[in-house]
Amino acid sequence: MNNVIVGILGSRLDQFGLGKKRWTRWRPTVAIVMHPEFPIHEYLLMYLPEDEELLRVVLADMAEVSPHTKVTPVPIQCDDPWDFEQVYSQIHDVAMNQSFDVEQNNYFINITTGTHVAQICLYLLTEAHYLPGKLLQSSPAKEGIQGTYHVIDLDLSRYDQIASRFAKESSDAVIHLKSGIQTRNKAFNGLIDQLEQVSIKSTAPILLNGPTGAGKSQLAKRIYELKKQRGQLTGELVEVNCATLRGDNAMSALFGHVKGAFTGALNARMGLLREADKGLLFLDEIGELGLDEQAMLLRAIEEKIFMPFGGDQPVSSNFQLIAGTHRNLFDQVRQGLFREDLLARINLWTYELPSLKERIEDLEPNIEHELQKFTRNAGYKVNFNKGAREQYLQFANSAQALWRANFRDLNSSITRMATLAVGGRITESIVDGEILRLQQAWSGFQTSLQLQADFVAEVLSPEQLTELDLFDRLQLNEVIKVCRNSRSLAEAGRVLFNASREKKASTNDSHRVKQYLQKFGLSFSSVVAD
Repeated sequence: MNNVIVGILGSRLDQFGLGKKRWTRWRPTVAIVMHPEFPIHEYLLMYLPEDEELLRVVLADMAEVSPHTKVTPVPIQCDDPWDFEQVYSQIHDVAMNQSFDVEQNNYFINITTGTHVAQICLYLLTEAHYLPGKLLQSSPAKEGIQGTYHVIDLDLSRYDQIASRFAKESSDAVIHLKSGIQTRNKAFNGLIDQLEQVSIKSTAPILLNGPTGAGKSQLAKRIYELKKQRGQLTGELVEVNCATLRGDNAMSALFGHVKGAFTGALNARMGLLREADKGLLFLDEIGELGLDEQAMLLRAIEEKIFMPFGGDQPVSSNFQLIAGTHRNLFDQVRQGLFREDLLARINLWTYELPSLKERIEDLEPNIEHELQKFTRNAGYKVNFNKGAREQYLQFANSAQALWRANFRDLNSSITRMATLAVGGRITESIVDGEILRLQQAWSGFQTSLQLQADFVAEVLSPEQLTELDLFDRLQLNEVIKVCRNSRSLAEAGRVLFNASREKKASTNDSHRVKQYLQKFGLSFSSVVAD
């Protein structure tokens, strides 16, 4: 690999006259080709036309000390070498007109000479990869005219201290997005890891999909806090549940209105989009918006302008959007209830938040989180006694626990038990009462099909039933029941193998359920559909 330097002739540092004294001074452009351990095969040397005399001397001296170095002078035109726009444009044009061969050459961008503006421009163009390679800095030494040099790689992952610091900051951000909860579900943790990067690097809309109570609102708040901490937002977090917006009220609430826009509009209203200027707008249940509101929202996202209701002058607001929904917006589009162009615009970063049942391994750390939250709010510590904890966990992980409202159900459950805890201890009797309360609350959601005892008779033929042992029939009946109470094969597997899965290094619960059903000629879709 050849070493190639891209740099600028220094009108001051490279200038020490025509006499022999110039050989007693450190001149960075000449000195950098005087290091035998760092041979320079080519030097792309930019210069200003007024420095042509200096260029002639420097070229002759470089040829004398390093005859093997090919020097290519490149003129740049700058009326004012301290004008950022001019200098950047000139160096950018040079970079675009070069054919850089990174397979054959190692490139080094010398930021030692030139004005501070030129040095900054060289750095920015290198960081943006218009100039490929590493930065090069040189400096005089106490002895000799060669001086010293230092190579700076902009790949910060190569610097242990910097990389470990960034990793720590990233880890802290991920923990923040998870509300400090040490979650165990691999899929959820992977989702949050990527969302941390997207939150910091992107200002594009984010779509959070998931059932009610899965934590969309809390996650949106955490993203806002993270972006504001990093100085990416200066405005407020504005939240609205679109299911509460109807008719004129929807237009007015989102986009504002002018005085007299409709009956009762006695004063002008700013609207939520303008309140979110330079901040974050969280539209929960965006699928509930009407088509007219969707059209105006699309323009506001793309152009940052919109028309207040009843107004004739557009207003602007520069906000970032996070949208939440429990609906399948693609189905909504097919039914004509949601605009396809709006979905395309907000679907760049889409994250499916799993239900509590789908990440049941995160139940226990979330219980601890809810207890800590109650302790902070109440001002006194609350916890389970050992027997009560085991009793509650056993029920919470069982098929009987539907967790219909997901983490909202869990929050309510822990709040009730903590409130009833005498002396800050949740006892077995409190857990008994809470389990009964949850079962009664969820019983209203049981379908008549789920309440029937004999599911097996619905999925197997009479011939198959006659060959089935009572033991197998009872076991299969419970498996089908769990499948019908689960949103997916993976969720059913986590419920059915909740104890044994913890002892395995690698779990594949879906495969275990699939294999079991195949013994009877069944599949997950067939037992759920019947």
